[in-house]
Amino acid sequence: MRADKRKKLEAAGWAVGGASDFLGLTPEESAYIDMKISLGNALRERRKSQKISQVALAKRVKSSQSRIAKMEAGDPSVSIDALIKSLLALGASSAELSKAICSTSSEAA
Repeated sequence: MRADKRKKLEAAGWAVGGASDFLGLTPEESAYIDMKISLGNALRERRKSQKISQVALAKRVKSSQSRIAKMEAGDPSVSIDALIKSLLALGASSAELSKAICSTSSEAA
């Protein structure tokens, strides 16, 4: 958020913060969520770059299309294991996984 916009909102009495502030997340919980979102974004980008449908990827990893959609959307019910397994099925290297884990959701967006 731009500094001038932030000051204007705060002057009007609004509390300005992020999702972590609103939800009362610990730094560890926030980092975990950021990792999952980054992995989901990496999965979507890799799948699209390879021109593979969610259905085709689901068959590859013995899952369903709706589960792949949940992975890509950052659904909280999706495990990091499932995200990593799916990325590996698309040929991601350990270096690419590391890069995805280290990027934040704001950088990936």
